[in-house]
Amino acid sequence: MNVNLTATVNGGVRPRAVIIGMPGAGKTRIGKEASGMLDLPFADSDIEIEHEAGMRIPQYFEEHSERAFRELECRVIGDLIDSFGGVLALGGGAPMFEATHRLLERYIEDGGEVIYLEADPREAMERARRAGGRPMLAGDSDRRWMELFEQRDPVFAALATSRVATHGFTPAGAARKLVDMINEHKVHVDGKGIEPYDVTIGEGAMNHLADVLGSKPVRVALIHTTPVQRHSDRARTLLRQAGYEVSDIVIPDAERGKTIEVANGIWQRLGEEGFTRSDAVVGLGGGAATDLAGFVAATWMRGIRYVNCPTSLLAMVDASTGGKTGINTPQGKNLVGSFYTPAGVLADLKTLGSLPNDIFIEGLGEVAKSGFIKDQAILSILEAHADELRGFDGASFGSGPSDSGAGSSGDLEDIVAQLIERTVMVKAYHVSADLREAGLREFLNYGHTLGHAIEKLEHFRWRHGNAVAVGMVYAAELAHLVGYIDQDLVDYHRALLSSLGLPTSWNGGSFEDVLALMHRDKKARGNTLRFVVLKGIGQPVHLDDPPADAVEEAFRRISR
Repeated sequence: MNVNLTATVNGGVRPRAVIIGMPGAGKTRIGKEASGMLDLPFADSDIEIEHEAGMRIPQYFEEHSERAFRELECRVIGDLIDSFGGVLALGGGAPMFEATHRLLERYIEDGGEVIYLEADPREAMERARRAGGRPMLAGDSDRRWMELFEQRDPVFAALATSRVATHGFTPAGAARKLVDMINEHKVHVDGKGIEPYDVTIGEGAMNHLADVLGSKPVRVALIHTTPVQRHSDRARTLLRQAGYEVSDIVIPDAERGKTIEVANGIWQRLGEEGFTRSDAVVGLGGGAATDLAGFVAATWMRGIRYVNCPTSLLAMVDASTGGKTGINTPQGKNLVGSFYTPAGVLADLKTLGSLPNDIFIEGLGEVAKSGFIKDQAILSILEAHADELRGFDGASFGSGPSDSGAGSSGDLEDIVAQLIERTVMVKAYHVSADLREAGLREFLNYGHTLGHAIEKLEHFRWRHGNAVAVGMVYAAELAHLVGYIDQDLVDYHRALLSSLGLPTSWNGGSFEDVLALMHRDKKARGNTLRFVVLKGIGQPVHLDDPPADAVEEAFRRISR
């Protein structure tokens, strides 16, 4: 993703990222390479300090004192945080000075990224020796470096919003990892009854897997489907490198994996392999896989830690986020489940490169839904980029910007990242206020009442996002028939969804069969049908027990 953005705070410019790390970690070289990839300016606080002081740092130490240097360093860094819009690398000891530490904490509170560049100690010590001119390493530089590392590493790790390990990477490779980290989007989810967690969106987001799982688990059940084998191989490697014992559990693809029989087989594996309450589950794959993994985690020993690694657009914007877990029964979809939030969600954009076009397109149904119920900017992005989105090609997605400029893979990746972030923010808004779907969260089911019925009658051959697209057109027709919206908004539903390659009609079953299934919908109350409809874009409302003729007529209009 090639992005040229500068962040602003309080009307001014702030750094896109601040890099911290030990002497010799490569902050300057790697930071310069990364800023070049991002087409952003680069600044090194040590160089800026020398310009300000009119002398080299060792001379300043000698003529003044370390305290005087740290005070000058703090002033220079404060000015840069308030006015510099690129990538900023700090001197090794800067975060240890209390006033500078507070500056960085405030920068993070305003949405800034502080990235801890973690180098192999032997490599860093060698680079520090070669560079020289480091007053904090005077004397036995290696011994002094290790002493400083023992003091600084816990502080840096606690302060940083992200960490990038550079061992084994060339400077260009480490810079690429840094760029991926800088380009990440994070959505924080919290609220009543929710253990706060982050949804991390970006290339390489899966690299955070061990950080999110933490040190407590010994065993990790990696639940995935066969089509995502390449991504599960990567996750397994990351987990084993972090020291976890990994149980590889392959489940059937799509809705065939969301059954009590599959869940029971996993429970048996966990029991046989000695999984305890302190162990964990990782769900990797599409929405069905993450739904099942969350359900297993919620029910094993009444709840163990789990992380979702969605690999489809639909799973990234819907199933993996929000804490709804579940399985299907012969009577309907998601009728058995639990509200149980993950420790984190890692939406790695690299995994989208393995998606077929039709599987990517169906995810746009849930994206559009979030635009209709809350965020009109989503609809504007979908309108403006419908052709590129409809023409999605996984083979070129994520391959970086091409020479053609507009319309390049890098451009599309940025568009998709924006859509995922905005859609997850809509979901987070509803989930934070209503985890257990007692009111506000039901608005996330726009289009789902008919959509779930279609899925059931089609024996789940229809993809969820496609069924929801038809369900939204149905809800729009129903809202128009009862006088909530005008015909233009109904037509807009059809036009936008069609432009994205999504279906807007269905004739695979009778109205009587559909009506019976809609009465089993989770929003239904007793014998009363309950729909989510719109009074306008961004204005969802509940429609209880609408006239029977309107319910049937709306169905007739989407069955043409």
